[in-house]
Amino acid sequence: MTPRAEQKLALRPMLPADVPLLAEIFRASIEDLTGEDYSEAQQEAWASAADDEEEFGQRLGKELTLVATHSGAAIGFAALADNTRIDMLYVHSAAAGQGAGTMLVDALEKLAAARGAKELSVEASDSARDFFAKRGFVAQRRNTISLNGEWLGNTTMTKKLNAQGSPS
Repeated sequence: MTPRAEQKLALRPMLPADVPLLAEIFRASIEDLTGEDYSEAQQEAWASAADDEEEFGQRLGKELTLVATHSGAAIGFAALADNTRIDMLYVHSAAAGQGAGTMLVDALEKLAAARGAKELSVEASDSARDFFAKRGFVAQRRNTISLNGEWLGNTTMTKKLNAQGSPS
């Protein structure tokens, strides 16, 4: 019996064909991972951002969007907007806690720093705030946003970068 190669996480750029699956990951992540912090109505309003897949795909296509894969299957994605802001970070609930989110954020930090960014920001959901804090992001201000008739809270967090993308 031959030893089986360990299946590893990998990153790749988003492809247009990924959009339906990324929309599914987006919805599943919100539905399954944010229930302690947001009501069902808030989750539905938030997840509805992917209802128009063409518009969702255009948004991701305008940003630097990376896809995390496990054994070749997409399990998460992250988007860097204006080289200074993590616009989206979503990992499918079935893959949560396995390192894909960390890998995505680390890659965006390195890319942003290599492109000259001195700081990276994120509007972290209440569910993701601890994740970002553990990676050196510092809370700056509390926000309340309206999505499809529902009010949701999040926190603007920032992290200083050096030329290698790690904290200064």
